[in-house]
Amino acid sequence: MNQDQDEARQSSLPGCYRHPEVHTGISCARCARPICPQCMISASVGFQCPECVRSGSGTGHAPGANRPRTVAGGALRAGDPQLLTKILIGINAVVFLVQQAVGDRFTDAFFLIGRAGIPGFDGPQGVAEGQWYRLLTSMFLHGGFAHIAFNMLSLWWLGGPLEAALGRARYLALYMVSGLAGGALTYLLAASNEPSLGASGAIFGLFGAMAVLMRRMRYDMRPVIGLLVVNLIFTFNPWVGIAWQAHVGGLVAGVLVGIGMVHAPAPRRALTQWGSCALVLAASLALVLIRTAELI
Repeated sequence: MNQDQDEARQSSLPGCYRHPEVHTGISCARCARPICPQCMISASVGFQCPECVRSGSGTGHAPGANRPRTVAGGALRAGDPQLLTKILIGINAVVFLVQQAVGDRFTDAFFLIGRAGIPGFDGPQGVAEGQWYRLLTSMFLHGGFAHIAFNMLSLWWLGGPLEAALGRARYLALYMVSGLAGGALTYLLAASNEPSLGASGAIFGLFGAMAVLMRRMRYDMRPVIGLLVVNLIFTFNPWVGIAWQAHVGGLVAGVLVGIGMVHAPAPRRALTQWGSCALVLAASLALVLIRTAELI
């Protein structure tokens, strides 16, 4: 068949109902509308169009059963694949600007501390005094421009690929659980009057999950391991003054949650993934309760 004949044959085919300029010989197995390779979704028999898959019309499956999924089972979404990472960076940036504008009193009200007196506040302050919110709010505070710059660069580098691989809900769960676990270990092991702040616990959780994901995908792990080793060297450098407990707690939580997310068996995927998050949160809660009992 020469080129003219091939072009003539192509032009005689119907156009995709969503992309009329693309001629196709494939039609939806349910509604019979022509669909191009970009729109076709594999079904038990043939291919279906996005609308039939979304509505579950006659397939016997849930509406999202044939929707394209990430390696962790998350639904692929249209739009910016790094949207949540950008939102997290934006929240950290806005909080940091508020810190600079308001001053130490704002930071002192929300950083992580076990139990101690803080100038300008009445009575002892801290998690042991019932201020459990400090475990969360401290994750979005930073101690200076270098601190937030390094953390946000790490979040940008790690967050985008993980958000795409896990899906937004799982990625957000990983970030929050890792940050809370880092805060819980800091609360348990650090001096009760030693303040702590920063997104490092959550970011080390992303490090751990990234290592698990790269091993699962059989990628070269040397870059992420090298970067992790450098960060751990800084973590345990006594001259830097970093809360190593948050880094270690976040890293361990990230590895555990990452294993649950990436290696979950398909029949029990949701149970395994959200169960791993719940177990890490339960362990973090136990650490907080133990430390609180020591301090009150």
